[in-house]
Amino acid sequence: MVAALTDEEIIEEAVRIVDAARERGVVLRILGAIAIRIHSKGLEEFHKRLGRLGSAERSFTDIDLVAYSSQRGDVRKLMEKELSFNISRQFLLLYGKERLVYYHPQNLYHVDIFFDKLAFSHDIPFGKLGKGRLELDYPTITVTDLLLEKLQIHQINEKDIKDIIVLLKAHELGSDDNDMINVNYLSQLLGDDWGFWMDATENLKKTLVFAKRYRDESILSDSDLEEIEAKIGKLLEILETCPKTKRWQKRAKQGTKKKYWRDVEELYR
Repeated sequence: MVAALTDEEIIEEAVRIVDAARERGVVLRILGAIAIRIHSKGLEEFHKRLGRLGSAERSFTDIDLVAYSSQRGDVRKLMEKELSFNISRQFLLLYGKERLVYYHPQNLYHVDIFFDKLAFSHDIPFGKLGKGRLELDYPTITVTDLLLEKLQIHQINEKDIKDIIVLLKAHELGSDDNDMINVNYLSQLLGDDWGFWMDATENLKKTLVFAKRYRDESILSDSDLEEIEAKIGKLLEILETCPKTKRWQKRAKQGTKKKYWRDVEELYR
């Protein structure tokens, strides 16, 4: 039986793959909890207190990446020929246009690679090679997109809420993607999509409820809660007052009586 990798070893593996891609001119970026961990340097103890790193159970068992579809052939060459990963042929036949799944040569972990966007409960677009959002950060997607990745979940769970708390603790709100949460981009994207806006605002409210509970359980300090509360309050204010497109307004009139999210199988979470 192959020994499981530690969280830190999984993180190192993710960075190794992205570095190898960069050397070959391939744009790959890390998603999800691993990316949040990488993007929250200096908050290791905070991360551990929340049970999202260094706990008895491993936090990370696979690696999620995103690339541009225009480089799909280059991605496959990198993963299969140069890094010797094994591809899931069945998954390739069924979903290869949107996503590829690879297995480590020694079956230590698997790698999911998405293309152009994340299509879960709601869509997070990354644009096209040369002028897309993947080039804005390295080795992960931007902090803003990491936050959106969590806020888009219709049935959010506690581990995702903890990730939101870490992101908010580690980063300031700002007007660009330079290691901060870009409220201008959040407003632009969510101001055009009422369903996404709805889940994002509800998830921010849920995060605040959990943050208060964690303070009561002495997981967060009073100052931690004060900081998280202030940032969530500001985000909710921005999302409430940001310009809304005609598309947003038209969908808002239908409200919650009509389904406003996409059901996502566990495979796609």
